[in-house]
Amino acid sequence: MSIQKKIIQVLGVKPFINPYEEIRISINFLKSYLKVNTLLQTLVLGISGGQDSTLTGILSQIAIRELRKETNRKEYSFIAVRLPYGVQTDEQDCQEALSFIQPDRIIVVNIKDAVLTSERSLKNAGIILSDLIRGNEKARERMKVQYSIAGMTKGLVVGTDHAAEAVTGFYTKYGDGGSDINPIFRLNKRQGKKLLKTLGCPERLYMKNPTADLEDERPALNDEAILKVTYEQIDDYLEGHIIDRLASNLIENWYLNSEHKRHLPITVFDEFWKK
Repeated sequence: MSIQKKIIQVLGVKPFINPYEEIRISINFLKSYLKVNTLLQTLVLGISGGQDSTLTGILSQIAIRELRKETNRKEYSFIAVRLPYGVQTDEQDCQEALSFIQPDRIIVVNIKDAVLTSERSLKNAGIILSDLIRGNEKARERMKVQYSIAGMTKGLVVGTDHAAEAVTGFYTKYGDGGSDINPIFRLNKRQGKKLLKTLGCPERLYMKNPTADLEDERPALNDEAILKVTYEQIDDYLEGHIIDRLASNLIENWYLNSEHKRHLPITVFDEFWKK
């Protein structure tokens, strides 16, 4: 089996999708998990104003709305969390995403003070953070906040990890990569856009340039500028198409070098790292 076929199999990407079917798969998945785990009452998700959190947010809200109707349990709730670092430059997109999702509850926690306090404490201990590592601090602080909210609301932290992100490892370990449940895992970027279009999302939210927006020195830096490969190429690769060899090699190198992110902490029984 070629590495491309192995990656596609591991990530569960389909070459073609019916967006209506995929929407229902994700919603039913969330509902089923909550029905089985009866102590849980809420879904908690950070909303950034980008494609992935907008899609995950609307799927979560629909799932909760249907659960309340089916079970008559009014305590079921979807909590959307805004987690800006100071003033977010695309705050208008975040507000538009929230208007589209219509979450049951919105919580806003500005993470800037917490990140700066952590950075000062590290500096006092002789560790000076680079701009990149400070970006990772932001991502981990955001996830920490979501788990605090989930812990106080009998909640489940919902992740936005999808196939185009998973194949490159383009997320912060134990930051945006740390969650309880990932309803859009298996979809690539192109397929996520199809679901949002089907759900009636404002076009500019899913057509905007994707950015992690974690670095202070390079704000709103486009993902593709870092990856050196486009999402179109990644999506084509994940759908089984033959693409430019240089792009293919880049994707496969990203996948192999980030494999540790897709594993729980390594134990003596793990072998993947020896390859």
